[in-house]
Amino acid sequence: MRRALLAAVLVLSACGASRSPEQAIAAAAAARPADERLAGLYENSCRGCHAAPDSGAPLTLDRAAWNPRWSKGEATLIEHTIGGFNGMPAGGQCFTCTAEDYRALIAFMAAREE
Repeated sequence: MRRALLAAVLVLSACGASRSPEQAIAAAAAARPADERLAGLYENSCRGCHAAPDSGAPLTLDRAAWNPRWSKGEATLIEHTIGGFNGMPAGGQCFTCTAEDYRALIAFMAAREE
């Protein structure tokens, strides 16, 4: 069920279909990277804010919310993640993440995985 929901969300995101706030929240809550290691990092460090609509963080898989951030470039996103930015804590509370982990997690959350 979870994979089916995620697949549907990704298809809708790719097509540019708009979602209601409730659908975006549900998609963020159900999201999980396919890679088990990244999924563990995401669940322990990213999900708490990126699946909580009141946190101020862009919701996972909400491409529209991520577009302004994504347009600043990968280097800026990683710099903001590592150093902290606005309400984002330094390192995103991921004390074991590498730069490559951050790249992969950001791409997943921003619905930009290749």
